[in-house]
Amino acid sequence: MDDKPHVLVVDDDDRLRQLLRKYLSDNGYLVSTAASAAEARTKLTVVEPDMLVLDVMMPGEDGLSLTRDLRRNRAIPILLLTAMGETEDRINGLETGADDYLTKPFEPRELLLRMASILRRTPKVEPAAARVVRLGAYVWDMGRAELRQGDEMVHLTTAERDLMGILAEHANQSVSRDDLAARTGNAANPRAVDVQVTRLRKKLEDDPKMSRYLQTVRGQGYMLRPD
Repeated sequence: MDDKPHVLVVDDDDRLRQLLRKYLSDNGYLVSTAASAAEARTKLTVVEPDMLVLDVMMPGEDGLSLTRDLRRNRAIPILLLTAMGETEDRINGLETGADDYLTKPFEPRELLLRMASILRRTPKVEPAAARVVRLGAYVWDMGRAELRQGDEMVHLTTAERDLMGILAEHANQSVSRDDLAARTGNAANPRAVDVQVTRLRKKLEDDPKMSRYLQTVRGQGYMLRPD
């Protein structure tokens, strides 16, 4: 299995978010991204990254509020990014429970060093058992949000990965299209879920038209039926 550390980058700046995705990927990280605290919350329902790199100033819920809330029941390491560099601002960030604080603009190399430092001092918690869902020749790793066929990783889009995570969490239970749409950021267009299901079937099923694992529950929604 891929042992790259997994980081979730949360920033409303599209350009910076994509630059960080590429830079961190090029430097040995598995990277997921979110453009808002709300999107980050959705991602965190289906994956447990090793670290969050989190912007403070975002529309809607800000990074400090998200950090404070996560700290109530999760120990995930958090590195805050902000344009505010005053001492009081840094203290506020650390008081919410963040592990470190980096002021924008920053040198990418410094970000790498700070992330590595946080990960080194974070205790490794080994799960009692791997949380995997077996689907014929495929295995869905719920902790890493990865689909594999043997030793090969199957490429999934962010939307497909989110959908797989939700269905796997509710394996053998019907999940409505509207619920799936809301939890994958498609509340305004529930039919987008149908498109994602069709694409997933092409990657999972021997015969996508006779789905064995990702089933339609007529009048209700969709269900994942593992082996």
